[in-house]
Amino acid sequence: MTPKKHEFEHDVKLDVEARVRQGVKAVLEEVLEEEMSEHLEAGYRELTPTRRGERNGHYQRNLLTPAGKIERLEVPRDREGEFVTEVFERYKRMTGDVEEAVLEMYLSGLSVRKIAGVTEALSKVRIGKDAVSRIASRLEEQQREWRERPLENKEHPYLYLDATYLKLRWGARVTTMALLVCVGVDEEGFREVLAVEMAGKEKGAAYASLLRGLIDRGLRGVRLVVSDDHEGIKAAVAGELPGVEWQRCVVHFERNVLSHVPASEMNEVAEDIKAVFKVRRQKTARALAEEFVELYRKRFPKAVALFEAGIEDALTYLSFPGSHHIRIRTTNMLERLFKEVKRRTRVVGVFPNETSASTLATEIALRSSEEWALRRYLTMDALEAEKPNPQLSRH
Repeated sequence: MTPKKHEFEHDVKLDVEARVRQGVKAVLEEVLEEEMSEHLEAGYRELTPTRRGERNGHYQRNLLTPAGKIERLEVPRDREGEFVTEVFERYKRMTGDVEEAVLEMYLSGLSVRKIAGVTEALSKVRIGKDAVSRIASRLEEQQREWRERPLENKEHPYLYLDATYLKLRWGARVTTMALLVCVGVDEEGFREVLAVEMAGKEKGAAYASLLRGLIDRGLRGVRLVVSDDHEGIKAAVAGELPGVEWQRCVVHFERNVLSHVPASEMNEVAEDIKAVFKVRRQKTARALAEEFVELYRKRFPKAVALFEAGIEDALTYLSFPGSHHIRIRTTNMLERLFKEVKRRTRVVGVFPNETSASTLATEIALRSSEEWALRRYLTMDALEAEKPNPQLSRH
């Protein structure tokens, strides 16, 4: 075969594959619109007696299918955030499991030969060296694009910051590195992972670098940052997001106070602490806090000292809409995300290097949070009226 003929056939093949993907994309988007109509019991701009809600635009996501990767698929969204499509689960079962297993094995340091043997034994499909390389390269490219994506198209009033630790090899020894994660809630009330970064230690400089990178990409409109009582986070927020308020995670705060209370009396004290955070009015919460101090000052002086030092930061959320309180007073959302990362990386044990740890942990975090785009986390209507928007754009 002549070089020109070979090149021509190659171009034809690429063109056909692209056209097939375009056709699949069009069909999938039509199916998604039909699913939305069924969910709402009404078509686009159709008024019916049984209508269950309203459309709320679209969001984009990529989808792996037997026809290849479908990019920028337009997915409809309803105003209540209740629409869930069966399309993604169907294709996830078809393509996601094998690819995800290959990635885990590859990133944990298994040889291509071993991966091929495992996949052939389990699925009767032998994954060769080229296939593993394509999967890894595609993932790294997707993550690079994700890390560099602009954020200026919308505001993120709430940020959640925290870290977990992963083990990896550093030369001849095993060490731990911090996996820093930032999740944002946008102006429409939907959550998304904004950044995932590895750091040698959970220091202020690492968090400052993470926030600076987000600002450079267009992060704006932040009103509140939620985290545990980490000096590095507080310093980074004060330095990179001046004027933004900080909320100390209530769950971590309660644990810190209770660590200085005898186990025999912990239940009683815990109930009184929790009572402070069950009310919506600042005046009532502060009155209950004063009662707590008077009640336990002599019995548990260390616990009360910690309580007095941190209670104001733990009550920051009370100056925000009452309907948001339960969501913005803790980092429980991140704790659940980290639990999934730990569950999935436990089979790896010790990562061969920093890149493999970062790549796999990032992929797990992103896949775990994909469903966030389908369900509204908070209703944001009340926020603008109650809290002015600080001008945080960096010029």
